[in-house]
Amino acid sequence: MKVTFEQSDALIIVDVQNDFCPGGKLALDEGDEVVPIINAMTAQAQEAGIPVFVSRDWHPCHHVSFDERGGPWPEHCVQDTKGAEFHPDLSVPDGARLISKGARFDIDQYSAFDKTGLVSELVHLDVKRVWVVGLALEVCVRATALDAVKNDYETILVEDGTRFIDRADADKTRQELKEAGVTVK
Repeated sequence: MKVTFEQSDALIIVDVQNDFCPGGKLALDEGDEVVPIINAMTAQAQEAGIPVFVSRDWHPCHHVSFDERGGPWPEHCVQDTKGAEFHPDLSVPDGARLISKGARFDIDQYSAFDKTGLVSELVHLDVKRVWVVGLALEVCVRATALDAVKNDYETILVEDGTRFIDRADADKTRQELKEAGVTVK
């Protein structure tokens, strides 16, 4: 996909980590298929001089979101494990801004905007529009796109750059995002 970035844009790549790709602890069957699409967008962003933000789940052991503690998810993306690493083929450019979320012991954080300082960075860089891609559509990508709109950013979700857990939930999520003001391309 050829993207036409403007100088007030930013690219936000959400959670393209081993545990969300085939063979991972919370794998999406086709999670790795986003990598070439995101890499192409990242190259275009770099060529245009657009900032790139890369979020990751960065959970401590025994995180509150894990099913062992009554949370909704199996253990995944535990700090300093192979599962928490970015997919090995994902191009994370030098100068990309890393956003770690879900690192607190007491809460989970689905959105790259949730108490991460992302808004402050975007304001500092005079960003007006964000492009969102990554994993998984119905969870962290959804939360990030909705929070982008809530923070008054024009928000574009690139569908080819994301994958979903469940088709029915993905259809509902797409509709919810559109109703919230997210442009879905």
